[in-house]
Amino acid sequence: MAVTTFDPTAPLPAPPDPWTGSTMPSPRTGPPYHMTDMIAAEPHLARRLLARLRGDPTVGPLADAIEAAIAAREPIVVTGCGTSEHAAQGVALILRDALATAGTDPGPTGILAPQAFESALDPQRGGLLIGVSHEGGSAATNAAMAAARSNGARTALITAGGGSPAAAVADILVTTREIDQSWCHTIGYVAPLVTAIAVAERIRHRDTDDGAVATIMAGGAADESAAETIAAAFQPSRHVIVIGSGADRAAARELVLKIEEAAWIPSAMRDLETFLHGHLPATGEETALVLVLTDRDRRAERLARARQALAASTIVGVRVAAILATDASSMLPASLTPAGRLIVPEAPSLAAPVASLLGSATALQLLTERIARARATNPDPIRRDDSRYREASAATE
Repeated sequence: MAVTTFDPTAPLPAPPDPWTGSTMPSPRTGPPYHMTDMIAAEPHLARRLLARLRGDPTVGPLADAIEAAIAAREPIVVTGCGTSEHAAQGVALILRDALATAGTDPGPTGILAPQAFESALDPQRGGLLIGVSHEGGSAATNAAMAAARSNGARTALITAGGGSPAAAVADILVTTREIDQSWCHTIGYVAPLVTAIAVAERIRHRDTDDGAVATIMAGGAADESAAETIAAAFQPSRHVIVIGSGADRAAARELVLKIEEAAWIPSAMRDLETFLHGHLPATGEETALVLVLTDRDRRAERLARARQALAASTIVGVRVAAILATDASSMLPASLTPAGRLIVPEAPSLAAPVASLLGSATALQLLTERIARARATNPDPIRRDDSRYREASAATE
């Protein structure tokens, strides 16, 4: 067992000044990994960050820019790469919900969340582009921001610090100020979601329940025993499928990335309905599947289709588990998730996408970390402690 004196309630280190890309996390021979620490820190970070952003002078201008683009019927794009891409999808969901709650028509395109490389190749004309980049060094995100700006768009950036290459092409800069200590990013996913909540508060003119934010995030990672049960069932699997619908699609994509980074199992995300149209023949006893169903919007319809998807999967021998909100779990027979389930608390005081995204975030991260333990892989360096994968990573830069 590795020894750590980590305090999950304390602020994480600030970004480097002057800016530089992060170095490989310090090695740990076993759990708790840096990723373990980051998961424990997230409920405290979320509450701390939300409180600070309420007084941050950059949040108001971002909310104003969103409302101005909507009023002018101009496009709004939120974009990023990797974990930041999935966070961008969550940010878009939170902002759309805030606009709807405020009675604002989002226009013909609403708020889009394409991948950054595609945004750079086909930049929007005018409007607002919001980049999400934890460290601010992702080349594709920076290119998307620069291309949008050259096409007449305003640019905003949600990032940890203000000295990065991305910050140099941002008209509006919102900083989260605390840096993820693992390369298997968890803080990098959650911090932009919390930032979006602060922006949404300005749009809705109503504060979020801070206590509910911390509670649902702590609850998502509370059942370590259940995560270990699922991890043990998944350990021999050769590939993992993650399915989701509604707001859970962003979380499903993030879980796929986390499993591949941390536990090195080839994985794929499928929309709930898409999974049932031709993908089953490639599954069987060596397949693991996770259903993510925490979104309370149209839950009855999503549950009805999920029951069919899980029933079909169990018939062909797939190892099925789930991440479920409490009420969804009560309506889904245990026989359909023989590998186990993680239960996320309901949070009726939070907006539906906020409750879904924050609750599933810590649950999917805990599950990933326990799968890595079961497979004896260290999640922190995302395999770049192996010279071949370090060289492969360098070849992409």
